[in-house]
Amino acid sequence: MNIMKLLVVVAALFAGPVPILVITAAPVAAQSLEAEMRQAAGAYERKDMATAARLWKVWADKGNAEARTLLGAMYWSGEGVPRNHTEAARLYRLAADQGYARAQNDIGFMYGFGEGIPPHNDVEAYKWLTLAIKGYTSKNQDRLDQAIKDKATLAKRMTQAQIADADARAKAWKPQGP
Repeated sequence: MNIMKLLVVVAALFAGPVPILVITAAPVAAQSLEAEMRQAAGAYERKDMATAARLWKVWADKGNAEARTLLGAMYWSGEGVPRNHTEAARLYRLAADQGYARAQNDIGFMYGFGEGIPPHNDVEAYKWLTLAIKGYTSKNQDRLDQAIKDKATLAKRMTQAQIADADARAKAWKPQGP
């Protein structure tokens, strides 16, 4: 195809109200995300941790909250990556800030019951667990039940002022983009 024909074809693609390239680009990216997340989950199930970590890292770096959380869990436990609670907390916090309930639960657990990274903070733990509980759906019933138990455990060691502070923080919280 010569350059003039190519220019005519490109111009025709952009002549309509919505460019065809825009319409086709989003589904390809979504399919790629979905396919690679399934591939990573399959690798994880097969105990191919290197593949799971590599795929989740790609999407975590692109801002995907689920990938950030799953990669964070690998860093928490040291599966397929060096055990690194600082990196786990960083990834959980990024995903929690986006509104991902599992990450909110995980960072809340780290604040309240973790091994010092991030520093122990019952008010922040209670806030994040409150948000996780609000964000979980019925398909996450086991996680929801555990978050409710963890929050109750926290409440027993907190003052009413601390609980009120945590509730106010949870109410004021707004999700942030990737």
